[in-house]
Amino acid sequence: MERHGVTPIHLGISTCPNDTFAFHGILEAKVDLRGLDFRIELLDVEELNRRLFAGDFDVAKASFHAALLLRGTLGVLPVGSALGFGVGPLLLAARPGTHPREPVPQPGGDPRPARVLCPGAHTTATLLYELFHAGEGAVEQVVFSDIMPALEAAAADFGVCIHEGRFTWRAHGLACVEDLGAVWEEATAAPLPLGGILARHALGPETIRTVSAVIRDSLAHARAHRAETVPTMRRYAQELTDEVMFQHVDLYVNDWTTDLGATGRAALEILDRRARQAGVAAVADGAPLRVY
Repeated sequence: MERHGVTPIHLGISTCPNDTFAFHGILEAKVDLRGLDFRIELLDVEELNRRLFAGDFDVAKASFHAALLLRGTLGVLPVGSALGFGVGPLLLAARPGTHPREPVPQPGGDPRPARVLCPGAHTTATLLYELFHAGEGAVEQVVFSDIMPALEAAAADFGVCIHEGRFTWRAHGLACVEDLGAVWEEATAAPLPLGGILARHALGPETIRTVSAVIRDSLAHARAHRAETVPTMRRYAQELTDEVMFQHVDLYVNDWTTDLGATGRAALEILDRRARQAGVAAVADGAPLRVY
């Protein structure tokens, strides 16, 4: 509800460098907020997904898997998405030469299904695993940052790794079974839509346009002042080097982050169609996912 010409917006974004980079201008009041009063929470993307399902936030970053399921109340902003080629999650293994379809031998007992860790039930990473590896292994959902340590400790057999795991998995002595993004690209010839900024339909078109404009200004400011964004990113990613943070930014922040455009919208339609066909994100009324 608007207060004295100021519109409050409860905003949720992830702690990942691509988000803290893009939203630096808003977080540090470096851009004109155009009459919006942002109350901001920074959380893991699956926690953002869960909070959106619970009715929290006016605007928030979310996995596109979650967006497909929330389309009745939320739409996708044209700015702020993580979408592209070469950006997909990796299916990693604790031991080379193994595959999640294969049972794991047990000394003196029957083999068990492979234990596969995914970074959240509503993440696009989990959706991709369900699309390309349905029925393979026993899938468990954990916080994304716990997956590689579990594989390294042989507490799990496989993991679908996202975010900086794409850059650091070799240092953990792990094996790569498959690049799920590359499988998507081969199957669809489209960039992979990972996540985007969702806004509640109830905000109305004028406020949604204003939010999009402020986010676009924040992204432009970050691109023009890269060095200025380092302390903001570092605040939420203390364990990452500057090099890894900017690898993250350079991979996930691109022209489609500025505007989804026709290619990005078409990629979302493909994800929607394939999820429906697999029975993963079916919607009873057949409503399309709205991109503002």
